Amino acid sequence: MSVVVLTGGVGGAKLVLGLAQIVPAADLTAIVNTGDDFRHFGLAISPDIDTLLYTLSGKSNTELGWGRAGESWNFMAALRTLGAPDWFNLGDGDLALHVLRSARLAAGEPLSAIIADFAAKWDIGLSVLPMTDDAVATRLETDAGLLDFQDYFVRLRCVPATSAIRFDGADVAKPAPGVVDAIMGASAIVIAPSNPFLSVDPILAVPAIRAALAETKAPVVAVSPIVGGAAVKGPTAKLMGELGLTVSASAVAAHYGDLLDGLLVDERDPPEEIGGVAVARADTLMHDLDDRIRVARAVLALAESLA
Repeated sequence: MSVVVLTGGVGGAKLVLGLAQIVPAADLTAIVNTGDDFRHFGLAISPDIDTLLYTLSGKSNTELGWGRAGESWNFMAALRTLGAPDWFNLGDGDLALHVLRSARLAAGEPLSAIIADFAAKWDIGLSVLPMTDDAVATRLETDAGLLDFQDYFVRLRCVPATSAIRFDGADVAKPAPGVVDAIMGASAIVIAPSNPFLSVDPILAVPAIRAALAETKAPVVAVSPIVGGAAVKGPTAKLMGELGLTVSASAVAAHYGDLLDGLLVDERDPPEEIGGVAVARADTLMHDLDDRIRVARAVLALAESLA
């Protein structure tokens, strides 16, 4: 079974790790959101890609939920002595990825080639593909003005109320090499329980990716990020309310629309009518590796039932 997973953020990385335990590496491809990517102190930062690389290589800081384990913070301490803004933390070990990625991008290498090299160096067998090598920027229209994603998410801690979300550059972006081929050759497409609006929508905003998902014969199934009528973490529920949506699995299914064939819903969610898609229920909370494997098995079972 060849599996492609659309992912971003911590929740997505958890599911990819679960899938990696049960799907051979040669048959698993992760297509990762790059709408969060930005420049900070001149460095190219790819938060969702790095979170996935750290998770799959066993280097993730599970205590913080982001960054590298065993991190030190001398760089940030030195920045503060110079009066530099410190709202986005860059650990000393984390800097290795950012500095090397920035240097290689400046030398003309595409992001996809750089990430493939990083994954190989850390013995990550599955394919980790950025959604595009082109620049796409997630921006939010809020009551505090137009905000770049990291300003909204990190600096302002998701406090401003959002009225619209846009993905600048997505309309002309091309999928990274291998992305469309992976989708068209897959037995199953899985949408991780990432934030639908901030982590998955940027991927779907790349026209050729959306077209491939509409054309593929493989079932497209998603894991709902809603548990018991609330989001596990992050601003998903807050955004849904601000955008006029109910905080429910049915609203998630409606958001993905005709692209979706099946939805894995948490067993704690109240019974509701979810039209147009096949529905399965399971415990979708992922505290440890066994949980991640359980959710991976459940979503693949749903996909296989639709094949």
